[in-house]
Amino acid sequence: MIALSLAEIAEIVGGELRPAGAHDAGTVVSGVVDTDSRQMTPGGIFVAKPGEHTDGHRFVGAAIENGAVLALVEHPVDEPVSQIVVADVVDAIAELARAVVARVRAAGELRIVGVTGSNGKTTTKNFLARILQDEGDTIAPIASYNNEVGAPLTMLRITDATRFLVCEFGASAPGEIARLAGLVNPDVVIELMVGLAHAGGFGGIEETARAKAELIDAAVSGGSAVLNLDDARVAAMSDRALAHGLRVIGFGQGAAADVRASDIEVSASGTTCVVHAEGQALALRLQVLGAHHVNNALAAIAATGALGVSAADAIARLETVQIAERWRMQPMGGSEVRIINDAYNASPDSMAAALRTLAQIAGPGERTVAVLGAMSELGETAGEEHDRIGLLAVRLNIQRIVVVGAEARRLFLAAVGEGSWDGEAVHLPDADAAFEYLQGELRAGDRVLVKSSNSAGLRFLGDRLGESFS
Repeated sequence: MIALSLAEIAEIVGGELRPAGAHDAGTVVSGVVDTDSRQMTPGGIFVAKPGEHTDGHRFVGAAIENGAVLALVEHPVDEPVSQIVVADVVDAIAELARAVVARVRAAGELRIVGVTGSNGKTTTKNFLARILQDEGDTIAPIASYNNEVGAPLTMLRITDATRFLVCEFGASAPGEIARLAGLVNPDVVIELMVGLAHAGGFGGIEETARAKAELIDAAVSGGSAVLNLDDARVAAMSDRALAHGLRVIGFGQGAAADVRASDIEVSASGTTCVVHAEGQALALRLQVLGAHHVNNALAAIAATGALGVSAADAIARLETVQIAERWRMQPMGGSEVRIINDAYNASPDSMAAALRTLAQIAGPGERTVAVLGAMSELGETAGEEHDRIGLLAVRLNIQRIVVVGAEARRLFLAAVGEGSWDGEAVHLPDADAAFEYLQGELRAGDRVLVKSSNSAGLRFLGDRLGESFS
């Protein structure tokens, strides 16, 4: 974080300052800001956030041991550290992030990119960071820091030297993107797609589209909106972007896209295509698995192009990215049994894309195995969407379908009903049972996808399989 005095921080967050030890109102701090006491470093600022299962106020002592010099708290704690008492620490870090970003922006060359979409946010964020880091100091979210806590914590990592800030904006209800993106007002906004992820919280896909479009309203007038023209709901945001004074840059695979891909091919070693941009046809060889990542790459090329990076330079940098993120189409295992661990999250769109990738990468004599868990937050559409995935897995000729957990049982039943009734599909109660089954089932030449929502916990099953067959 930039250097601020305790008095300045207290004023920004509207809190009561309680200095400790040698500190007074003029004491300056500039350390890391975090809600995790384990992530504290000397000079850090600990945010004592109450949670569902525990309370951050209990960990102020641990934060001090790791170097914290200031605690943002909702009530005073009996610990030897300076404290700022606020009504709500989550609101406090949002206001602190707003002020810090505004100061750096006013004083230097900070440019901000905001990314949203039902799928692909984290991959696109990582692609953006890889391209921009060669242009100047770049801050991007760790993992999926995209909610009311993670987004401000990312913003607070900037310093006076930061040239680019990449923000990922997730949401599970209307108004959340508007609130978070309004803290920074991005120069470039990216709308990846509108799908059924979190549709239960929004009340349907049309409400999801309206919520995602909140990012456009938060952009700086005169900035750029990078829109996926392959998605009709995103393409329809063009008028809204133009009315807001934004330059529209389209990406996708259709002829109307400013940054377009053709000749897409997927193999076990990665994904290739031709990128058409800036009047050129440029080869792109992604090490990341899956045709669905091509559009994420196009979005990153288009957005960084708006910031002055040539398409050729962007492509050269993208080709160095080995994985999108841990637990996202992450290759594991050895030469005989290959595991693709994509179980950090799942929606109907991402589940379908991962299954198609599995079908595409299997060579002659290689068997496809899909280990699938539940997709969460789908609301009233959950049953129907699990049915669709079960049908798709069979129609893609996935040769073994291993369904894990009670919440995914409809996926199994749909697969059986579609024809996988002779042992091709099995249903197992939990990840431990699935691991034991797969230990005896998998054989040389198998290509294995592990895919579920985070809550199903199959990412750890994927790790175990990857280690076991390495």
